[in-house]
Amino acid sequence: MKISVLTLGCKVNKYESDALIFELKNRGFDAGDKLEFADAYIINTCAVTNEAEKKSRQMIERARKFNKDAKIFVMGCASQNRPCQFEEKGVNFVIGTAGKKKLLDELENLGRKLFDLPTVYEDDLFSAQTLSRAFIKIQDGCNNFCSYCIIPYLRGRSRSRSVESVVDEVKRLPENVNEIVLVGIDVSSFEVDGQKGLATLLEKLDCFGKRLRLSSMEDNLVDEAFLQRLKNLKNFCPHFHLSLQSGSDGVLKKMNRKYTTARFLDSVNLIRKYFPFAGITTDVIVGFPTETEQQFEETCEFVQKVKFSQLHIFPYSQRSGTVASKLYQDLSGKVKAERLKKLEEIGNKMKLDFISKNKFGKVLIEEENNGLFEGYTENYIKCYCKGQAKVGDVVEVEIDKPYKQGALCNIVKS
Repeated sequence: MKISVLTLGCKVNKYESDALIFELKNRGFDAGDKLEFADAYIINTCAVTNEAEKKSRQMIERARKFNKDAKIFVMGCASQNRPCQFEEKGVNFVIGTAGKKKLLDELENLGRKLFDLPTVYEDDLFSAQTLSRAFIKIQDGCNNFCSYCIIPYLRGRSRSRSVESVVDEVKRLPENVNEIVLVGIDVSSFEVDGQKGLATLLEKLDCFGKRLRLSSMEDNLVDEAFLQRLKNLKNFCPHFHLSLQSGSDGVLKKMNRKYTTARFLDSVNLIRKYFPFAGITTDVIVGFPTETEQQFEETCEFVQKVKFSQLHIFPYSQRSGTVASKLYQDLSGKVKAERLKKLEEIGNKMKLDFISKNKFGKVLIEEENNGLFEGYTENYIKCYCKGQAKVGDVVEVEIDKPYKQGALCNIVKS
């Protein structure tokens, strides 16, 4: 039986889908992640925005174009949020965000099972890593309850994987894996024995000699002690994806983000004290319901003050069930689009400025396309490299000029 596992959304979903594929193969199935002919499709959905849910539903029809008689199983955040939207499309089985391994026991069944959201980390699925960068899930759930976000209601409260389990998975990584990316719904909340434990985990992993990267983090983790421990690591990649969401204190308060712009800037300056050439990327939401034109301008001014290396910008998406959807009237799509375009222009300029300040770097080669080797520097510049290398190598490069989504580089040492 051929099964295709199709993924929408975040790196956590990707890890979980890869883990399902690994488990399916262990059970004797022909499993993969391509949208192609299959006897059954497992669709791992996303609910972070209305558009993400729409794409999750559309994936059902895309799969049926390859095999109209295939069985279709749905799981993930969108099905946890509104399982009926998939049942109406005639899928075979629906679960939510919990009990994903149990879905594999239902491949011959029909219906719906929404398991209770767990209070401890579900440590029953492991991904088989085949690429030069390995995503390792260390945490699930979120306690922040930002007013715009539905995810804490769908994933449950924060819960951490044990250090021993993470280390055990890293020990099994193939030799060609030369970078580990730690992923989770809220990586900053990772705990060891009830205390902040992210630095402890990184210290345990540093001895494996592979580059270590954090997928994201929150402002509340940044302090002198944490950064000093990161500085002492041999293999830490100085790239900090520090979520901002808005550069207006008034909007941040309505979003229930638990910091001010002043504190956020202090955190950035502290990072640069320890890592002067760090890549600092962020997420920004434009068009939050209460965001005035003046508050949007405050965001534009603040991101330029911070000098991010890259912006990830999203128009606000109203999610039923969140505090913001109950209290505030949504802004027009036109206003959101105009603000998105303006902030994208600012973000593109900052990205080019950051690239121009970097002359050399070490790049992990992830793939080769049209004679150029592609990968990222430690501080997260996408590089297109000329020279001799092979996938999985970490090479030293000289950065030439901006190119496509990053920079054109020359390999100076393999």
